[in-house]
Amino acid sequence: MLRRHILKGCLMSLLLPNLSLRSVFASDADIDAIVDSSSEGQGQIATYPTIAAAIAATPAQRTRPWRIAIREGRYREKLFIDKPDIVLVGAGQEKTVISFDAYAGGTAPDGSHWGTFGSGTIIVRAPGFAAKDLTIANTFDFLAHDGRDPHAVNRVGASQAVALMLDRGADRSLFDTVAINGFQDTLFTDQGRSLFRRCQISGNVDFIFGAGTALFVDCDIVSRKRADPAILPAGFVTAPSTALAHPYGLVFHHCRLLKEDASIPPASHYLGRPWHPTRDFADGRYADPDAVGQAVFLTCEMEDHIATNGWTEMTGLAKDGTRRSFLPFEHARFLECESHGPGAAVNPDRPQLTTQQAALFAPEKVLGDWHAALLQQQ
Repeated sequence: MLRRHILKGCLMSLLLPNLSLRSVFASDADIDAIVDSSSEGQGQIATYPTIAAAIAATPAQRTRPWRIAIREGRYREKLFIDKPDIVLVGAGQEKTVISFDAYAGGTAPDGSHWGTFGSGTIIVRAPGFAAKDLTIANTFDFLAHDGRDPHAVNRVGASQAVALMLDRGADRSLFDTVAINGFQDTLFTDQGRSLFRRCQISGNVDFIFGAGTALFVDCDIVSRKRADPAILPAGFVTAPSTALAHPYGLVFHHCRLLKEDASIPPASHYLGRPWHPTRDFADGRYADPDAVGQAVFLTCEMEDHIATNGWTEMTGLAKDGTRRSFLPFEHARFLECESHGPGAAVNPDRPQLTTQQAALFAPEKVLGDWHAALLQQQ
């Protein structure tokens, strides 16, 4: 009886899967531009060979979203979205693939290293960005380096490789039926509010991370293997750095935590660990003590790769220059409600929300006034 009562609480106000979002993505008749590398640009709608060219041609001053249809193809592009209300509509996850292979230790065109913050295949720096029916991937060959000796000259150390980053300026970022693929640091939700609906997000090390408010609804969260199956722990689903003053971080509603294949060992991946980014302060440079990350899983299915104790620690730079451990519950807000499946567990290491507490993470509370606007667009 108690189990049913808690389940009902976790299901409360879950309205978003029924949204049509028709006015956001519109129909073919409402497309403003087309990306088609095989087209000569003939027709009434402006056609461009690359996505970057279509974005560059987008008017800066508009009163509505600008919808760009991306035809079937593989587009090797590194994109910066710095204009508001740009909407990318693909031909399907398997048909429209946007990818790049920058990684933190790689060399950028100016001779510097990309760094984690610059490695993203798509970096969003404007509000109102949306994407549908496509794949965003970072194709850096993580596995080729992951299995090498850490001291080998041919091993890349800084292997963080972001597929999608929501950077400063991003807010109300919407993703519907989008695959976001990578290995380490796949999805960097660092700023603003974002909604991921019916998406697939894959990776292994800290592959959903950052300080932003992100709501995941009906998504597949896929943990990928490591080059050496003996590496344990093999991965961490989340590494939130939510500011203490912010009530919402990474919130998962009715998602499925899956493993890439049967070779991934049981209990080898954690739900998350607390990331305290190193920042500059008046008294020095050290791990931000106010980055009290939040990750919440509500009515999510979990396969057996999820560790029984759920959460683990993460190190950060102390004021004295040494590394220190940040513990999962002393330095983060990690919570669950009605997890189920072989990877689910209820024990002192996996705090559970009550019915009343779960209601605080309803979509309308997480997204605020943006939730009401989405409902009006049906």
